Amino acid sequence: MKSKLTFFIVVLITALLLYISLFGLHIGNIELKGANQMRFGIDIRGGVAATYKPKDLGRAPTAEELDSAKTILETRMDAENITDREITIDKTNGSIIVRFPWKSNETDFDPQQAISELGETALLTFRDPKGNVVLEGVDVKKSYASFDEQFGTYVVILELTDLGSKKFSEATGKLIGKEISIYMDENEISSPVVKNKITGGIASITNQKSMEEAKNLSDKINSGSLPFSMVANDANIISPTLGSDALSIMVTAGEVAFAVVCLFMLLYYRLPGFVACIALVLQVVGQLLALSLPQFTLTLPGIAGVILSIGMGVDANVIVSERIKEELNSGKTLRSSIDAGFHRAFSSVFDGNITVVIVSLALIAFGSGSILSFGYTLLCGVLMNFVAGVTASRLMISSLSEYKFLQKPVLYGARRVAA
Repeated sequence: MKSKLTFFIVVLITALLLYISLFGLHIGNIELKGANQMRFGIDIRGGVAATYKPKDLGRAPTAEELDSAKTILETRMDAENITDREITIDKTNGSIIVRFPWKSNETDFDPQQAISELGETALLTFRDPKGNVVLEGVDVKKSYASFDEQFGTYVVILELTDLGSKKFSEATGKLIGKEISIYMDENEISSPVVKNKITGGIASITNQKSMEEAKNLSDKINSGSLPFSMVANDANIISPTLGSDALSIMVTAGEVAFAVVCLFMLLYYRLPGFVACIALVLQVVGQLLALSLPQFTLTLPGIAGVILSIGMGVDANVIVSERIKEELNSGKTLRSSIDAGFHRAFSSVFDGNITVVIVSLALIAFGSGSILSFGYTLLCGVLMNFVAGVTASRLMISSLSEYKFLQKPVLYGARRVAA
């Protein structure tokens, strides 16, 4: 009895998640945003363009300072899941030009209000394992990447002020063998372990994988030590690069394509095709939630990642359905055919998906902007393929096969009745 109800339980869960993914959910202080509150990229919905300049500096900023300011803006946007952005340094005018999309709940489309999301300055802090601040950005004179020839590794060198040297000496003396975490605002960017008490005003962060990684960390540390704050001027509205009706066209095209795929699966694979359609709905729902709940910016490359992962979901269901047909046509019973079909199909599905997972993780780790958006949506889709296309499909087919009127091999695509 329990097995027979599994299908309906999965369908009920899918329906509930579908409702949340489309319309969101608001219960008390808990608010889950749905697709109607999703954050779309500049290419789909438009956004804001603003020019950031130093405030009360009294001189032109250096190229290094502008690079550091760009790094902190990118760090903040990554923390807000704003993957669709353009950040350009104007060295001639000593400014930084930033383009980013509207928030999902934006109604007034006020550029000045929109840029407040990015903030103006970055607070760099060094914290002990209990979260206590032991050093601040103003205590660091400068930071730079280097190569330690003695140990053959890349390092980040910190030059501290006199006060910073004193505070760091006291802190490292108490924290030998423990981590001192480096935060940019509330985002952890590194957690080096204290090996010994550091005196003399010079500290090093070791075990950097490459000079680029060391330089990136050095830039972030320097950005927290900028001697000026930044203000945004000349904020303007920018239109969607794909046109104002691009989103509705893409949604319509997606709905038509999904309907055609489901119709094919139903006609060709019958009952397994019906289950595959439900599994595909669950996969799409999972991807929508992975985008809407954290307000991850959905761009055109991100949509491409969604489409590609759905295609892989269809492929997984086709492989499983074909395997079940082959087992039935070989004369096996229905239960044995279902078990053997999923077992033999799993290796093919797993190999195909795990390689995409590796690529997606690499895109997320080393990419930013639209590349990060593509990698994220692709990874979520592949993971949901394991949940929906493999696990949920098997539970549903096994459940339906318990009903006597659904045990006819022809319903599973067999050419003849199994012996």
